[in-house]
Amino acid sequence: MDLRPDATGTTEAALRVPEDQHLPYFGWLVGPLTRLARRRAMNGFARDVASDLAGRPRPPAPRWFGALPPVPVSHDQAVRLAAIVLVAMLANGQGSLLTQFVSASADTFGVGDRSIGSALAIIRAGVLVSLVAAAFADRVGRRRILLVCLTGAALASVVTALSPSFAVFTGSQLMVRSMTTAVLVVAAIGVVEEAPEGGRAWGVAMLGLALGAGYGVTVVLLPLADIPDLGWRLAFLAGAAAGLLAPSLRRSLRETKRYRTVAEHHTRRGRLRQVFGDYEGPRFLALGLAVFAVNVFAAPSSQLTNRYLLEEHDFSNTSVAVYRAVALSVPGLAGTLLGGILGERWGRRPVGIAGIAVATAMQMTFFLASGVVLWLSSAVAILAATAAGVALGALGAELFPTEVRGTSNGLLVVIGVLGSAAGLVAATRLGEVTGSLGAGVALTGLAPLLAAFAVLPFLPETKARQLDTISPPEE
Repeated sequence: MDLRPDATGTTEAALRVPEDQHLPYFGWLVGPLTRLARRRAMNGFARDVASDLAGRPRPPAPRWFGALPPVPVSHDQAVRLAAIVLVAMLANGQGSLLTQFVSASADTFGVGDRSIGSALAIIRAGVLVSLVAAAFADRVGRRRILLVCLTGAALASVVTALSPSFAVFTGSQLMVRSMTTAVLVVAAIGVVEEAPEGGRAWGVAMLGLALGAGYGVTVVLLPLADIPDLGWRLAFLAGAAAGLLAPSLRRSLRETKRYRTVAEHHTRRGRLRQVFGDYEGPRFLALGLAVFAVNVFAAPSSQLTNRYLLEEHDFSNTSVAVYRAVALSVPGLAGTLLGGILGERWGRRPVGIAGIAVATAMQMTFFLASGVVLWLSSAVAILAATAAGVALGALGAELFPTEVRGTSNGLLVVIGVLGSAAGLVAATRLGEVTGSLGAGVALTGLAPLLAAFAVLPFLPETKARQLDTISPPEE
């Protein structure tokens, strides 16, 4: 700020505002938001000056605009975060195609609910590859794993599109799922490591918005499923196009500063023993139990929704796309922003507990309801679930030190996939016993309710704490 007094006794105050710097990939979106926040800050400063000169109390500070960080972010941090977020968005788009098109592909190959449930469980076994990739992220760095896995997923998606049988479809999707899961695990770690102190939950929320955008593309493609035999193949080819961006990402994606610091100090990294040590072990056990229980319900709820709507409510694929856009996409966007805001204000643990409880109760209602309740319960469920996901996503990365952050989170993914496989098998079997796929899925919702009230309260809170204090690296 420059102060310019003149002869009349008046002083003119001039504010210097830095010029906008180019942000790759998301500058078109972030630029207007940044200018809006800057204008609000300047207006607030002017009001403070006027109040001070008039001897009045200063007005309340402008409320935090949740789409922007609650603390300053350097341009270097913003560039690093943007590249990580884009990789995750592309990977999530590829990984989400299975959810949208598994029913259409099953119709092509003439298989039923039991075969679909078994295939989805097998595909989740690809998490073992994800575990290896996440562990290697502790040894060779975040950047290399992100690039290799994104390219591998694109190649496997091409194989899926050309599958001559349901077995080949299942095998190729196993590889897609393993690669994209590894990307999502490492990307979440990268975001937590690069985000500024006081803005880690916000960073995870922005990652969640990008994942939602990647998922949204698959919803847009869903009407292709109405084209017999060919439509789902075209969708997987479209997903494979993400690999075309790999050269550009190779130039802009950088290693996280925290990882570079640990590597430069020659700290031993990726040791499984440390994850189960006296300090990290209890945290890992509590998180593992919670992740397993949540996925017992989350997996069948996500993977079998389309088939449930098609078979038990006579939706068409186009109607399912409309449902997902209205009842899932918009509430999911709001829930992601809400999770970032509340995670920074109230804490990760209370937001996670409340979000899981509300989301589970509402989604169980969805699988037992009809009519307008079907839409409303699902909207509330996705709002609460995404808010909880942001809070717990930040917590899962924050509770472990840099040298084993990939290994620990990879193991948690394995545990989550075991819960997913158990939930998918249980839901389809319970559906056969009850005579309703919806009732079978709803019964699996008892597991996350137990986790929300019996496990999550024992996790430490990380809000407003320095990352290296929460999970100090070894000297």
